[in-house]
Order: sequence, then structure tokens, then C-alpha cells
Amino acid sequence: MVLLYSGGESISKAYELNNDRFDTGFHIFGIEWELDYINYYVDDVLYNQITPDDVPGEWVFNRGTFYIIINLAVGGALPGSPNDETVFPQNLLVDYVRVYKRSNN
Repeated sequence: MVLLYSGGESISKAYELNNDRFDTGFHIFGIEWELDYINYYVDDVLYNQITPDDVPGEWVFNRGTFYIIINLAVGGALPGSPNDETVFPQNLLVDYVRVYKRSNN
């Protein structure tokens, strides 16, 4: 039996900027994906690492095809549903997406 760890059962960690906001400035998000860990960065700060020991069930990150999904979500648990003070429309500006692969893999 494979236990899932996505969506409502995701493995994640909150990150807050010091004296800044994500919606008012440009930020660099990074991921280093190796065989036995995945590191997550915001503006060159390592804020989370997951390993096979952190997931319930199988470590699925070394098989299959994966995709990068970038979205601007509205509502839900984070930070909550829109209200009368919510400004629409909103924009998500992405300057670039860059993917590297080690030559020895």
C-alpha cells in the first residue's frame, strides 16, 4: 500500500519573510532535488529539507515524470476565503523558470 503525501496530506513548512512581504517584491524560489533529499530555498535561504524518512510510505521522487506547476491560488485555508477587502484582479509575475540537470545523472 502506498500512502499519499500531497494535497491535504502534504509535507510542508511555513516560511515568513523578515520585514518584507511576498506580494510586494521580487523573490527567488529554489529547489535542489537529489536522490535522497529535496531542499527548498527562498532568496537563497534554505528553509526546509525532506528526506525519505520524512514521508509516510514510498519515496516517489526518484521515479516517473514530474512537472512544475506555478499558480496563484485564491481562497482555501491559506490565508482564507476572499472578502470585501480582497482586491481583484491579482497578478502573478514570473520572470523565468530555470531547470538544471547534473551531467553525471
